[in-house]
Amino acid sequence: MKLNNVLFGLSLSAVALGVIAAEPAPVIDVTNPSTSMTLEERITELERQQEARNRKQISDQRLLDDLQNELDEIRGVTELHTHQLGQILNRQRELYQELDRRVEQALKPATSVETDTALPSSNPNNQQSYSSDLTENQAYDQAVNLVLKDKRYEQAIPAFKAFNEKFPNSSYAANAHYWLGQLLFNKADFGQAKLEFNVVVDKYLDSTKRSDAIQKLAMVAQKENDKAKAIALYQQLINEYPNSTAAQLAQPRLNSLVEQQ
Repeated sequence: MKLNNVLFGLSLSAVALGVIAAEPAPVIDVTNPSTSMTLEERITELERQQEARNRKQISDQRLLDDLQNELDEIRGVTELHTHQLGQILNRQRELYQELDRRVEQALKPATSVETDTALPSSNPNNQQSYSSDLTENQAYDQAVNLVLKDKRYEQAIPAFKAFNEKFPNSSYAANAHYWLGQLLFNKADFGQAKLEFNVVVDKYLDSTKRSDAIQKLAMVAQKENDKAKAIALYQQLINEYPNSTAAQLAQPRLNSLVEQQ
């Protein structure tokens, strides 16, 4: 009986030892601060991490400040350039308004079609060649300067024609057609002059030259002895532009034509 009890105890002991042997041995994670660091070391590590984050935030804020400063500088330069461009465009408009005024003054002495004194004969030895790649402003300047500076009215005609062909949508197109019509009118080429004035009247409704073009069409009608058309055009001019200089000039002409009926 005792032997059996001893054997039974040895068996239990063997089973217990087997169970213990099967359980995994405890492992300490050295990477886990809770197990590998003391409380003081963990606090120190947290402080180090917080300080690193603070430095990163400060660095990011400085970068943002630098970018904002650069953006403000770019905006300032853009505003300056926009202002300067506006001044240049305003000056350019003033210059072309002055050019048109001077062209008008230059052509006024040549309004009488009975004489040809205002149209100098062309000089074949003084011809000026024109480049086919001139800019819009350069081309217009050259055509205008043929009238203002050189008084070469015959050469100005093909120059304005070339400008209108090359730059049909130019902001100067209405003026160019009008001045071309005026040059043709001065040399008594009424048929071609009428075509140019009609372009201004029909196509450029907002042009400052439209009232003058209507007046010139009425004058062409007078030259062609078409009194009824001349009266209608003078009346149209006065109705559409009652306060214009052209209307003031048209009124006595209209009165004279009406009296002749």
